[in-house]
Formats: sequence, C-alpha cells, structure tokens
Amino acid sequence: MNVLFFSPGFPIEMPFFVRGLAEVGARVIGIGDQPAGALPEVAGSALAGYIHVGSLFDEQAVLQTVQRELGGRTVDRVESVWEPGMLLAARLREALGVPGMTVEETRPFRDKTVMKNVLQKAGLRTPYHARAATEAECREAAERLGYPLIVKPVAGAGSADTYRVDGPDDLERVIPRVRHVAELSVEEFIDGDELTFDTICHDGQIGYFNVSWYRPRPLLARTLEWVSPQTVALRRVEAEHLQPGIELGLKTLQALGYRTGFTHLEWFLKEDGEAVFGEIGARPPGARSVDLMNYSCDIDLFRGWAEAVCHKRFSQPVERLYNTAVIFKRAQGQGRIQRVEGIRSLHSRFGPHIVGADLLPIGASRRNWKQTLLSDGWVFVRHPDLQTTLHIADAVGTDLQMFAG
Repeated sequence: MNVLFFSPGFPIEMPFFVRGLAEVGARVIGIGDQPAGALPEVAGSALAGYIHVGSLFDEQAVLQTVQRELGGRTVDRVESVWEPGMLLAARLREALGVPGMTVEETRPFRDKTVMKNVLQKAGLRTPYHARAATEAECREAAERLGYPLIVKPVAGAGSADTYRVDGPDDLERVIPRVRHVAELSVEEFIDGDELTFDTICHDGQIGYFNVSWYRPRPLLARTLEWVSPQTVALRRVEAEHLQPGIELGLKTLQALGYRTGFTHLEWFLKEDGEAVFGEIGARPPGARSVDLMNYSCDIDLFRGWAEAVCHKRFSQPVERLYNTAVIFKRAQGQGRIQRVEGIRSLHSRFGPHIVGADLLPIGASRRNWKQTLLSDGWVFVRHPDLQTTLHIADAVGTDLQMFAG
C-alpha cells in the first residue's frame, strides 16, 4: 500500500505517525517543505520516498509537484493528521482519485461555523454563534448574542487567537488583536469544565476512544503565564458525569459522517451536568496527547491509527490502567534557560509515577509561551487513582521551576 503523508517532519508528533504507517506495512511517501536532510531521523528512516515542495500552503503548486513526482505511480491513501494540511490532502485525493475524505466532507471539520450549523441541524447542543468577517459584523454579533462571549478564528486550531469578551469595552480591546484573522466565530461563552472525546475509527466503527480533562481551561491557561497547564487522560471513562459528553461525541461523529482515522472533539461539562459541544478536528489531539493516551493504556496509538487507516481494523487490546497527566512548564524570566530546580526531589518523592520528561536544556532559548502549549518542556505522570494523579501533577506544577535570563 502506497500512502502519501503530509508534513512528516512537523509538528513534533508527525514522525511517529510515519513510523506507525511503515510498521503496518505501508510504503510511505512524504510531502513537505523541509529539505529531506532536515527531517527527524524517525521520519526519515520510515519513509520510502519524499516529495519536497516550496510551500505546503501553495495548493496549486503542491498538486502539480506531487502529480509530476508520482509519474503515474498508484497511491492508495493520502493522509494528513496536521490541521492546516487537511483540505489540501482532500483536494489531492480528489485529483488522484484516491478514497477518503473529500473537500466537502472535510470542510465542516475546518470551518467552525459550518461545523456548528451541521450539528445544530442534527439537534446537538452547540454554543450560540455568528460569523464575522469585519469589525462591524463582530460588534453586531456581540450585541445580538450578548456577553460574555468567545471570539476565535473560524478556521483555527486549539486556543490560538481566542479571547473571552465580557462587555463592549472588552470587545474593543480584543478587535485589534484579531485583525490579522480573516474570519471570526463570535459565540456564547460556556461556563464549565472543558474535556475531550478522542477516537480512532475504521469504517465508521470506533476502535479506541479517550476522555481527557483540561486543567485549567485552555483559555485561562493561555492568559496566565505562571500557570502550568495540564491535560489529564481519565481512566474511569464509565463515570456517570462523563456519559453526556461521550454521547454527544458519538452523535457528532454520526452527524458529520466520519469514517476512518483520528478525531479530537472538545466539549464543555456545565455545573448542571449538561454537555455542550466545543469543536472537533478530523485529526489527533496535539500537545503530546497521543503519548498521554499511550501511557494511560500502555499501547501504541500511532501504530493503531495507521492500522485503522491502512487495514480498517484496530487490533490492540485497550485496558485503561492509569490516569495520566502531562504538565507543561513555563520558565520564569526571559532569554535562555539558566537553571532547573525541583526535578530530583520530584523523582525522589514519586519515583515510578513520573514516566517521562522533556525539559529545555540549560542554555536553550526560552519558547514563546503564547504560541505553543508545549512551552519550555513537559512532564508525564500516571497513577491508577485519579486524586493521586492530580496530586502528583499539581506538585510538578508548583515544585518544578525553570528560570531564564
């Protein structure tokens, strides 16, 4: 089986999906704007071929280059698990006559307004919303919907360029910050916990699913630099309070006609127990969440996704052994990392429950915390008991300190 794979070297998880495809027997041909020699070793060693393009955002040029480089060779699948490449992958499928998601099927996963309209027609609870392409439309939508509101890109991913707006004066402060965004979604602010419903599907069947909990909500984590954001994969997915969100997720997949691959749905759990849809991507969650789920069940979901895509099955047994948390650390100060404190003490206290860590080394430049959730490093912890997991995760958040200068 020949599989075209978009952007095998970026973001950070992509090489592991390439390796998963190779491990289930696929011949993987990468398409990317990195020189072949700059690809991570994991990706480079798993690729059978590579098509270098000038820019993945010049769709017409990519289509022409890929068709020329293939030289008539048969392609069985075209895959992108990176959000910006999804529509281009769909267009390439149509151009090459390859099965999989079409442009029409992909659009509701990329356009938040279309997405919510489809789900509203299916009777699912979504935030009340409006589309705004101008400042005047943004103000009009805010006046009609009422405050508080969320303003975010129609075609965004994660919580980038996303703002809570509590009143007209607040809106005027936000508008200049989002002038670079072509179209905005102005929508009702839902108060409650924010969780996920993640799946690997094959031919419309769910082979694996996960529920994660964001601590705190991503919007708050994007606002307060001192916060160490957490994502927690929950072991007891049968818990009663999670069932409305799981049911919402199942109905969402049905309404969108999703068939095969990874999905990542975010939803809100209100204080009264109501589940409200947030958004969904036809891709895996980012920010090391696939590793998070792997640690939770001691499985390989990179390979599991590849098996679903190539062979329409998911054969790995799923046993939820642990609650697992990933904690993202932000250094204090600016410049280069000067020192790290607390990691040895944490290992001494919690030992085997700290299962992974990747912190920027001394001398490395600090990352821009507003542009990446990965921040200046991350730590994975796990334990069968949820409260113990949260205790360890909170200790990492407070006791592990990184300093830049």
